[in-house]
Amino acid sequence: MSYAVKERFLTLQGEGVHAGRRAVFVRFAGCNLWTGREVDRAQAVCRFCDTDFVGMDGPGGGRFADGVSLAQAAAETWGDAPRSERFVVLTGGEPMLQVDDPLIDALHAQDFTIAIESNGTIAAHPAIDWVCISPKAGSEVVQRSGDELKLVWPQVGIDVDALEGWDFANLLVQPMDSDAREDNLVQAITFVMERPRWRLTLQTHKLLGLP
Repeated sequence: MSYAVKERFLTLQGEGVHAGRRAVFVRFAGCNLWTGREVDRAQAVCRFCDTDFVGMDGPGGGRFADGVSLAQAAAETWGDAPRSERFVVLTGGEPMLQVDDPLIDALHAQDFTIAIESNGTIAAHPAIDWVCISPKAGSEVVQRSGDELKLVWPQVGIDVDALEGWDFANLLVQPMDSDAREDNLVQAITFVMERPRWRLTLQTHKLLGLP
């Protein structure tokens, strides 16, 4: 299959356990919880997304004919830094709408460690090296195990006790980026103080002015 990519860029991972790590981001177009268009936000399952994943017109974006060509593009984006440290983050939108065997095999052939950031409504590819799931209230999460569970907070209607029963190595809470971001930060800090299994994560790339 071909792949619709909104953008592809080199940056530092801004969130979660790998925050601060050099990474190639491949942002896939499309999502199954929101069209990405403001006119549809009020009716969407996920109403707080802060990412543009519509179309293929971003830097490094486009239609890639196969996994080999996309993996080669990711390698070119990584540049001359040591091949042994190659790290790619597949994100969206919802990347699991497109991620498949040929892409995973091609990225591994380029010596990338592969991470994914997904809403968990589609099972993650079993060969992905680092699975980060960010559950959305009102969705049916089927991927209930992985390396990192990242809960955007606050979310009305989400069952935190149930989340704590899932099989994740790391439980992280991230304040929602909205007009109420200062209050959301306070609520996220309170959340962690009351539930010490969780850790606070911030969107440090926004604080640093990185993509």
